[in-house]
Amino acid sequence: MRTIAYRDALREAIRDEMRRDERVFIMGEDIAGYGGTYAVTKGLIDEFGEKRVRDTPLAELVIAGAGIGAALGGLRPIVEIMTANFSLLASDQIINSAAKWHYMFGGQAHVPIVFRMPGGGGAQRGAQHSQMLETMYAHIPGLKVVMPATPYDAKGMLKSAIRDDDPVLFVEHELLYSVKGEVPDESEEYTVPLNRGIVRREGRDVTIVTFSRMVHICMQAAEDLAKEGIAAEVIDLRAIRPIDLELVMDSVKKTNRVVVAEEGWKYYGTGQGIAAMIYEHAFDYLDAPVGHVAGADVPMPYSKPLERAALPTKADVVAAVTAIVPARQAAATPTPAAAGAR
Repeated sequence: MRTIAYRDALREAIRDEMRRDERVFIMGEDIAGYGGTYAVTKGLIDEFGEKRVRDTPLAELVIAGAGIGAALGGLRPIVEIMTANFSLLASDQIINSAAKWHYMFGGQAHVPIVFRMPGGGGAQRGAQHSQMLETMYAHIPGLKVVMPATPYDAKGMLKSAIRDDDPVLFVEHELLYSVKGEVPDESEEYTVPLNRGIVRREGRDVTIVTFSRMVHICMQAAEDLAKEGIAAEVIDLRAIRPIDLELVMDSVKKTNRVVVAEEGWKYYGTGQGIAAMIYEHAFDYLDAPVGHVAGADVPMPYSKPLERAALPTKADVVAAVTAIVPARQAAATPTPAAAGAR
């Protein structure tokens, strides 16, 4: 194992798949000579040339449409959209074309396309550039929505997404690009499935269900909770469509208490959808209402202090847990060590 940054893990995945399959190519704004807004595609044009690393005009609808056409024609495009916010301009192609072709033509057509897009708040980019919009896309049958939290998963899941015959939205939180983690040597082939979550930390008192950058915040909260005698189990969903409901249910049946944590807005959001599924499938196992940590119900402020106030914190997760875990239970339950998952 070696330690590399999230952005470098993504670049390795793209390079691996382009070497493995000549049908794979990448297209997007400023991805060639400039190397992409977050330097993920830096250097790829030197190896693969402009035919397979294609700069495009600033026209997201056109980029998405061209990518879908290429996928229908037998290629396997990776479409980089500069931010998830700009995907709204391409949403007609993503939702009405990419997601529906396989169904509308009775399974005869496949659309093997990956839409890569950075998103999320915390970088002081203001209301129009700090969204992930994953809830909107996860609502659509025919799309897969993947949100890896670690370099290991970023590489392994991107490789799986590129090989998948269905359209995949690959949402990368902007604040994760510099996060470092263990990844196998380049000579070691591996993938991570798009339909399996992982237990990041084992616990007996409460389950914390989360994804993307909030995984790291929840792990920090679990450390603080352990000092108070509360053993929190942290589940990283990895993908929110499809969702690994079995993993969540198994944990809920063990801990009997749940907190769902997300960065996005609460109302009609991803977390409320997860909470509804928990109530539907595991109601009899719950000893307390499902807790919910989310961002403030406002457009993201540009002001740094206001932006910090709008984003969920470690303290918010701790407060949500302590509100539903009885002090008697916490004091009586041994605290297990953190799981050794990547």
